[in-house]
Amino acid sequence: MALIVQKFGGTSVANPEKIKAVAKRVLGYKKQGNDMVVVLSAMAGETNRFVDLANQMQAIPDPREMDVLLSSGEQVTVALFAMAVKEMGYDAVSLLGDQVKIVTDRMHTKARIKSIDAELIRGHLAAGKVVVVAGFQGVTEERDITTLGRGGSDTTAVALAAALNADQCDIFTDVDGVYTTDPNICDSACKIDRITYDEMLELASLGAKVLDIRSVGIAKRYKVPVHVRSTFSENEGTWVVEEKKKMESMLITGVTYNKNEARITVAKVPDQPGTATKIFKPISDAGINVDMIIQNTRGSEMTDMTFTVPRTDYKRAMAIVEKTAAEIGAEGVSGATDIVKVSIVGVGMRNNAGIATTMFETLSNEGINIMMIATSEIKISCVIEEKYTELAVRSLHKAFNLDAAA
Repeated sequence: MALIVQKFGGTSVANPEKIKAVAKRVLGYKKQGNDMVVVLSAMAGETNRFVDLANQMQAIPDPREMDVLLSSGEQVTVALFAMAVKEMGYDAVSLLGDQVKIVTDRMHTKARIKSIDAELIRGHLAAGKVVVVAGFQGVTEERDITTLGRGGSDTTAVALAAALNADQCDIFTDVDGVYTTDPNICDSACKIDRITYDEMLELASLGAKVLDIRSVGIAKRYKVPVHVRSTFSENEGTWVVEEKKKMESMLITGVTYNKNEARITVAKVPDQPGTATKIFKPISDAGINVDMIIQNTRGSEMTDMTFTVPRTDYKRAMAIVEKTAAEIGAEGVSGATDIVKVSIVGVGMRNNAGIATTMFETLSNEGINIMMIATSEIKISCVIEEKYTELAVRSLHKAFNLDAAA
């Protein structure tokens, strides 16, 4: 008998019929003698509907009240799911984030989990119940409801699996696994059977939308085996696991891209200690993530500072940087949103030379100019013009022989 945590996304529970189908699938595991914990998202489209409603009430919705509103979607699905299980002759109990005591920090709409009290769940499992937990939500130590941001249900599921020391965590979604690249762009993309935590972390951070990056981080920290698979198929999906020696034999695991990128340049910045802090601290204080950074020395004790931020934060970041630029005596600020970050990822590049050269040559041969470059031990990213996204992805996928990936 195993303890299994399963998460189902919004498309999987989009209507009563689909909720009943998911309940039947979960009970298939229960009948095999497994203890089952199920994490559910809100029905597809509900979160967007709540956001629209909030925007009709307030120009900039209050974050605390936004969390109260957004968390109601998961409350509906867990209750309906528990009813469906009971109708099928098994016992179930639905629990909200505050009941489970999923304690978070106070960052409303994008809270981070601090701790989970698993005792209530263990008690219900011991009584033979299917435990159904609302994903995406938690509670502060002051008892305020919080939400974990987009993709937060993945994080809830993996965090629960870690707290319960579960044997595995199944993430059910509308795709049947992790692919070597986006199948919508490259029809020769191949499903990956097994991928390391580090590779999945890189792919998630670089734009792959299959798993929330925080969930992968938790899985790696607590060594939770994660199985990404389709709700609508019985086929094996992709296992996200610890690195094995044989996994290094594949040079590159995947090619990904992120269009949620914007570039900001501060021109003629005084090249002296403390300047970078003056530029980036106000951005950090506003909760805006800075990714790639390039500094180009101009001579005469002046330099240009170029960096990327999420496109969704571009306008806020520009306003902050323009104010800072005036304070430090910079020449001016410019920016662009028509860019994309294209990346290759693979643990195999640790011990193989020439990977970067192949990437740069491939893009060059297609007439694609590289604006910025960033690397890590298992990743190389290039910022290019957005109009070349599909060409770059397909060319790199072919260059690294991923068309024939197993």
